[in-house]
Amino acid sequence: MKNSQNEGCRMYGFLLVSKVAGNFHIAPGKSFQSSHVHVHDLNFLDGGSTWNTSHSIAHIGFGDDYPGLVNPLDSTEQIAKSAMMMYTYYVKVVPTVYTNVKGEELYTNQFSVTKHFKSVGMMSGETGLPGTFFIYEFSPMMVKYKEKRRSLFHFLTSLCAIIGGVFTVAGLIDAAIYHSVRSIQKKIELGKVN
Repeated sequence: MKNSQNEGCRMYGFLLVSKVAGNFHIAPGKSFQSSHVHVHDLNFLDGGSTWNTSHSIAHIGFGDDYPGLVNPLDSTEQIAKSAMMMYTYYVKVVPTVYTNVKGEELYTNQFSVTKHFKSVGMMSGETGLPGTFFIYEFSPMMVKYKEKRRSLFHFLTSLCAIIGGVFTVAGLIDAAIYHSVRSIQKKIELGKVN
C-alpha cells in the first residue's frame, strides 16, 4: 500500500439503480458495515489526514444519450484546495422519452446538478468523509422530445414571410430617403438653407 500511496485511479463502468432516490460514492479507505452503517476506515495509511480527492469526470449519464443531450457533469474537473475535501453532487434525474423522425422511441434520462464541497476532518471542524458523493433523486415528471420534419408548405410559408419582410423594410427605407430628399429640395427652392 505504501508504494501506491501517491497514485490516482481511473474508474469507468455503469450501475443499475432502481427508480428511487439513492446515492453512490467514491471514497478512500477500507469500507465495512458496523451496526448496519456503512463505514470507511481511513487510518490504515499515514493516519488518513492527507487524502487528495481531486477528480475529473469525463462523462456521467443516467441512461443512453440522444442527439443534442448535454450532460452537465461531462468534462468537469475539481482540484482540491486542501486535503480531506468532500465533494457532493446533488443530482435531479428527469425521465425522458426521445422519439426520432423514424418514430423510434428511446427511454432515457437527463439531469441537472448542484455541486457542494467542504473540507472535512478534525482541524476543519466539519464532519464527513473525504471523497466524491453523488446523491440522486428521480423527478415524478417526464419530458418528451419528438423530432419532426417540417413540411414543404411550412418551408414555403417561411420563405414568403422572409421575402415579404425584406420588401416591407426596403419600402420603409425608400420612403424615408424619398421624403428626406424632398424636404431638403423644398428648403433649397425657398432659400432657407444656409
